Amino acid sequence: MIVCLCEGVNDREIRQGIESGCSNVREIGERLGAGAHCGQCRRQLRGLLREQASKPEFWSRGEAR
Repeated sequence: MIVCLCEGVNDREIRQGIESGCSNVREIGERLGAGAHCGQCRRQLRGLLREQASKPEFWSRGEAR
């Protein structure tokens, strides 16, 4: 599903970015472009960050900062 219409970034790409070390909306914007323009997707980005952080395997890999 497309999350950021401005940049055409989908939820799968955002989840991969989070798993690769993006820990907040600003970092997602810097790395993927999502959330860096009009801002309409920022709430959804925060939700994806919370969703990934709630997964036990996320913490066990030591990727959370």
